[in-house]
Formats: sequence, structure tokens, C-alpha cells
Amino acid sequence: YGLYDYLRNSIQQLELPQRKAALIVPAFETLHYRLTFPKSKAELLSMLDMGSLYTFRYHVWPKGHAPTDYAKWRTATVPYRVAWQPDFEPYVVVRRDCPKYDQRFVGFGWNKVSHIMELDAQEYELLVLPNAFMIHMPHAPSFDISKFRLSVGYRGCLQTLREEFHQDLSRRYGAAALKYLTAERSL
Repeated sequence: YGLYDYLRNSIQQLELPQRKAALIVPAFETLHYRLTFPKSKAELLSMLDMGSLYTFRYHVWPKGHAPTDYAKWRTATVPYRVAWQPDFEPYVVVRRDCPKYDQRFVGFGWNKVSHIMELDAQEYELLVLPNAFMIHMPHAPSFDISKFRLSVGYRGCLQTLREEFHQDLSRRYGAAALKYLTAERSL
């Protein structure tokens, strides 16, 4: 509730039109198909503590959202900066003129990860909003995630696209992009 107005106010207060920043909206999830949506951060924290909400994908893909630093978010009252980490894929609000999603990554896998890498390579600040949140509701698995899980060919193609993406980053950003390749190889 009130996320749209909060985002508009944050965009103005943080002077987003004049700076390269990605505003991170922390993501949570529920395993229940019906949920009384929390009306405030305090209500959300209570639901987290009771176990009716969880930080997004913590049980299957914690790397995707861990850099958000949910422990810090619990008590934050002002936006805080986080650093890029491998496989980080937060939900963000960015200026219209930001890098576009890489169209190689359609279906399942690496669309948000590659986008955040590109933003980081262009030195966007990654700012977590202290009073914003979204909740992912359960749904049947997508057709593409099923293909990813079942098809060696699909996973192989995705790996090839990832390697091409890293090469493209290296060409565009030079030595600054080495951290992405190093992170990928250490996984």
C-alpha cells in the first residue's frame, strides 16, 4: 500500500533524475495463496517474525537477494547503499535511460542478474529503500523454469549466453568488468 507514492517521493528526494542510481525494492514471499497484505513495514516485520512471510527465495536461491541486507533493512530509516555481488537480482526502479535488459536472456535465467551487472558496470549506485517492499505470491512454475530444470540443452545454451555476455562486458568496460568474470569462475 502506498508504494507508488513512496517511490515517486523517493525519486524526488534522492534526485534520481540527476544521478545514476537503482532503487531496490526489497522482496518477500509467502507460501500461502491467500494473504492479508501488510499495510506497513511494521506489519510486514511482524509477519516475518511469525513465519507467514520470508525473504524472497531464501530457501532456494539466497544469493539472488542476500545483498539487499535484510537485517539492516529491518531497522533502516534512510536509503542505504549495497554492493554488487554475484547472482544479485533485486527488483529495481531506475531512470528510463538506464541500460536495457539484455535480450539474449528471455525465458528463465539471468535476465535480472545481467541487468544489475550492467548497472554496476556503469557505476550505478544500488540503494535499498527502507520503507518499500513487495510480496511474491505462490504460483505454478513457469514453462521456462521447467525447461531449465529438465533440459541439459537449455542450461548449456544459457551458459553460452552468459559467457558471451561476460565477453561483451569486458569489451565495453575493460578491466573494470574483470570482477564479474572472476566472480563467475569462483562459483
